[in-house]
Amino acid sequence: MRDVATKKPRSKRKSEMRAEYDFSGGVRGKYAERYAAGTNVVLLDPEVAEAFPSSKAVNDALRLLMAARVPARKRANR
Repeated sequence: MRDVATKKPRSKRKSEMRAEYDFSGGVRGKYAERYAAGTNVVLLDPEVAEAFPSSKAVNDALRLLMAARVPARKRANR
């Protein structure tokens, strides 16, 4: 048998939630799908993220890259 307790001891700290906050009528994830549909999250590798101090810097660099690219010729239908 293990001597380790399976439950964490209750915190003796006072709750940080104020008494006037009432979430009893709330719905979990009500807007999650709508939020996810409007976002496009891209995870950068750590060495890439170090090169850009903000998302604005990343967007500016990508816009420059898009403007500098040579448009590809359309392929003939096979």
